[in-house]
Amino acid sequence: MNSESISSQGSKQSFTMDDFAKALEQPQYNYEFKKGQIVTGKVNSYESEGIYVDVGGKSLALLPFPEASLGDIEDLSEALPLQQEREFLIIREQDADGEVLLSIKQLEINQIWERLAELEAGGQSFQVRVIGTNKGGVTVDIQSLRGFVPRSHLLARDNLESLIDQVLTVNFLELDQEKKKIVMSQRLATQSAGFSKLAVGQLLEGKVVGVKPFGVFVDLEGLTGLLHITQVSQKRVDSLSTIFSQGNLVKAMIVDLDEGRKRISLSTKVLENYPGEMLEKIDEVMESADARAERARKALPQLQ
Repeated sequence: MNSESISSQGSKQSFTMDDFAKALEQPQYNYEFKKGQIVTGKVNSYESEGIYVDVGGKSLALLPFPEASLGDIEDLSEALPLQQEREFLIIREQDADGEVLLSIKQLEINQIWERLAELEAGGQSFQVRVIGTNKGGVTVDIQSLRGFVPRSHLLARDNLESLIDQVLTVNFLELDQEKKKIVMSQRLATQSAGFSKLAVGQLLEGKVVGVKPFGVFVDLEGLTGLLHITQVSQKRVDSLSTIFSQGNLVKAMIVDLDEGRKRISLSTKVLENYPGEMLEKIDEVMESADARAERARKALPQLQ
């Protein structure tokens, strides 16, 4: 073997080892990109069809302009500068050329759904803005997604058009990402807020909104309390309709609260000076209800 051959072999060997060392320093590329996978990439260039991003594949990935953001972008170079590294969501797997389709918009939407799920899990109330109406209720903007509040779960149900652009405090009724369904209730949020201000032994005034054989339903500024027939008087009551009519104002004391079931149990019999006074002199009982309530709280420790 001559010196030229040895020199040639040494050069090849040296080159191969150097090349191998450099290869070890390069990032390990993963060409098995899957739809729904979150990848990190760098903005490479702006083209007519969209933004090309280097995500470590054999070809650059494409971020179509409509998928660049959930909101409107006025200046791409400011929102997505060249060589900026960030996360993207794969919304289409590799085509024949090895190109995958990316989305920032869908990634942001998924992150919003995650935040909404946390709100629902915590039972928290939150605010939304009314953006439209239909015969069933109002549509609202909730962190750039669209939600719905049924008419039956609104406090103001008669003139829905007047609610447009108003901010409502609501709770979730239904949250389903798979069905893209967000249904909320203003009434439940009001009840939750109202319950936090209530206490057993508290005297409230409300309007009678229903008279049933078993009791009287009383509207308490968005909350509904039940004055059961056994709590009306210390004397037996045969017919509630002879004592109460829809629209009447009535004062009653809270004797039980169940926030989980949103139940407020009321009593007027604790206000009586003698059994049957509510049946004979209801106006007198109502006029002096405050003083009677104070006396009842002192007499009944469970109402304090």
